[in-house]
Amino acid sequence: MKKSIMIMSIILSMVGMMAFAWNVTKPNEGTPILAVTALKKDSIASVKAFEKVYRVLMSPRCMNCHPSGDIPLQGDDSHLHEMLPKRGKDGKGLFAMKCGNCHQSANTPGMHTPPGNADWHLPPADMRMVFQGKTATELAKQLVDPKQNGNKSMKQLLEHSEDGLVRWGWNPGAGRTLPPMSHAEFKKAWETWINNGAYAPKSKIN
Repeated sequence: MKKSIMIMSIILSMVGMMAFAWNVTKPNEGTPILAVTALKKDSIASVKAFEKVYRVLMSPRCMNCHPSGDIPLQGDDSHLHEMLPKRGKDGKGLFAMKCGNCHQSANTPGMHTPPGNADWHLPPADMRMVFQGKTATELAKQLVDPKQNGNKSMKQLLEHSEDGLVRWGWNPGAGRTLPPMSHAEFKKAWETWINNGAYAPKSKIN
């Protein structure tokens, strides 16, 4: 009987410690998204890193290809693409208006000429991955949700900062502004955000 009571006491103690560890968070710093133990999280570092990530993702170099509608955006003021191409099922255009007809494998020389990449496209119709109009909280949650991020695992999401179209943002061709920090700084912020728990900021980032 004493042995049973002792075993039960040990189990209850372990459960209590696990519950405490899971609920240890830093107040007012954000909402944890990834299902990792609280002891491995750092909400302050994660939220601060996402503030940098968010500013890059909301820059024209990123947001223009992640519009709220089915027409890509264009220019540093993110106006509707003047030729009004549509997304299409695969994100590469509709009918004769295919992205690749104008956007070649590299930037066309000259000011404000068509930018280029071998894989130029919008996200597909069934995974639109909208950035435009999203708050920092909404976008952070969207980015780590496989049902909204292109079915990416956390490993794939970490690797995504080196994707060809992502890297293009820092080589956009003449007449276009760069994102608000270097690619190296963005990559570091991206990895810091994810590796520290991928917290979604509670407050609006200006």
